Amino acid sequence: MTNIGFVLGMEALGAGLALLAGIGPGAGEGYIGGKAVEAIARQPEASGAITRTMLLGDVIAETSTVYAFVFALLCMFAHPFANFLADANL
Repeated sequence: MTNIGFVLGMEALGAGLALLAGIGPGAGEGYIGGKAVEAIARQPEASGAITRTMLLGDVIAETSTVYAFVFALLCMFAHPFANFLADANL
C-alpha cells in the first residue's frame, strides 16, 4: 500500500517549486520594460511600435507564469497523483 501522505507532500513540494517559475518571467518583464523605456528615449517617434512590441513580449513571458500557477493549483487542490493511487489501490 502506497503512503498517500508522502504523495500529498510531494505534490505540495512540486506546487511550491512550480511557483518558483514566476521569478524568471518577472525579471524578464522588468528587463523588457527597461529596454523599451531606453528605446523610446532614443526614438520617441517610434514609441507606438516599441510599446506594442514590449506588451507582446510581456504577454508571452507571462504565460509561463500562468501555466505554472495553474499547475500549482491543480497539485494543491485536485491531488491528481494521490487520487490516481487511491483509485488504483496500490
